[in-house]
Amino acid sequence: MIGVIDSGVGGLSVLKELRQAMPQADFFYLGDTARNPYGTRSPEEIKKYSLQLGKWLLAHEVTGLVVACNT
Repeated sequence: MIGVIDSGVGGLSVLKELRQAMPQADFFYLGDTARNPYGTRSPEEIKKYSLQLGKWLLAHEVTGLVVACNT
């Protein structure tokens, strides 16, 4: 399974393209809508949140990761 993370829902357009390019793959989308927007956050906060999201996905057997966020 491939994890796709974003700070909100903007990465859904990336997920759509990934699904078209790799129809055989399974995807898990994780949008951090509880703490967005990331644009107003410090680099330290963004790093902390990104690591938390990545660790959560790894714990749920994600074998690949796409960061679909422009922040």
